[in-house]
Amino acid sequence: MRPLDGITVVAMEQAVAAPFATRQLADLGARVIKLERPGSGDFARSYDHAVRGEVGAHFVWLNRSKESVCLDLKAAPEVLHDLLEGADVFLANLAPGALDRLGFGTEELLRRYPRLIIVNITGYGTSGPYARKKAYDLLVQCETGLTSVTGNATGQVKTGIPAADIAAGMYAFSGVLAALRQRDLTGKGLSVDVSMFDALAEWMGYPMYHTMHTGADMPLLGLGHPSVVPYDAFPTRDGEVLIGVQNDRQWAALARDVLGRPDLVDHPDYATNVARCAKRELTDTAVREGTSRMTSAELIEALERAGVPNAGLKSVKDFIDHPQLSERDRWRSVGTPAGEIDALLPTLIMSGVEPRMDAVPELGHDTDAVLAELGYDEDRIRRMREEGAA
Repeated sequence: MRPLDGITVVAMEQAVAAPFATRQLADLGARVIKLERPGSGDFARSYDHAVRGEVGAHFVWLNRSKESVCLDLKAAPEVLHDLLEGADVFLANLAPGALDRLGFGTEELLRRYPRLIIVNITGYGTSGPYARKKAYDLLVQCETGLTSVTGNATGQVKTGIPAADIAAGMYAFSGVLAALRQRDLTGKGLSVDVSMFDALAEWMGYPMYHTMHTGADMPLLGLGHPSVVPYDAFPTRDGEVLIGVQNDRQWAALARDVLGRPDLVDHPDYATNVARCAKRELTDTAVREGTSRMTSAELIEALERAGVPNAGLKSVKDFIDHPQLSERDRWRSVGTPAGEIDALLPTLIMSGVEPRMDAVPELGHDTDAVLAELGYDEDRIRRMREEGAA
């Protein structure tokens, strides 16, 4: 048994935010029927051909364990109605107003399917001056100020992963779980609205309150931390190591046991984090002088002995070979249109539950089977294909 066995999700989704939410539902056992455009499908399929020269890396990441059904909603709206008759969740991230124009507005769907949970993922929400504005991940990163706090002295920088999409997907995922519980209690379906802007706005809470109450924008520090010192990458004889001192006790251990500078422990310029922030360059210089005499391995070993938080600055290639993944058996084999590949287990670890990790589907792989399940005969399915509806 998996927690969501028996739950059916119908998804009109593309790109990242909605597929990220539904893939996690599939991980927990939900049946996810992914509706795609005939002929082209989810455009994330062809963002690149990184996976064995055939399939997009985004698509492989986000779409395992799903059933792909080709459907032109304008040509065959009855198919979506037939699917929703047996669905628990309908999740979409189409352009604002698209479903309403097609006759699938939230109010109408709840009237027709009173136990249905409807999840709508938008860029900026369904009201307000930005409701109709195009919203891609980087655009929302810019509008929420995220790029202003991830840069360095040369200017603003986007995050290396689609943070706004992932944030919205996470809240849609948790929103579905909460809505299923609400339906258990009331017997009634409900709508859940999630916007990329609101999701990332929540994640901007720390810099928001910092700026709101100091009146100053946070400085662009690269790997540095605006409120904690020393917290940065420091040079070694053969590279760099990230040191993250979180309190004055850890500073004392770093100064005394790693840097060999007991004189810095109680010195008024260094003894407290407030003092170290005020003397950031002075503090960082003292740390650099000590770390640059060691190799990265020697420094990490010394930091570990002293109980000072640290990390190696790993590349993606380094991460793939990380012993924390291999030693904990975090890899599984998953089928894709390009063949079997390695994939990481989902984040949630639940006792007695093996997450579902079925294949990433070919475009339209399940169209005939799902239509037949709905009662469509072979002639009708053939005509739909000929007409471009499926």
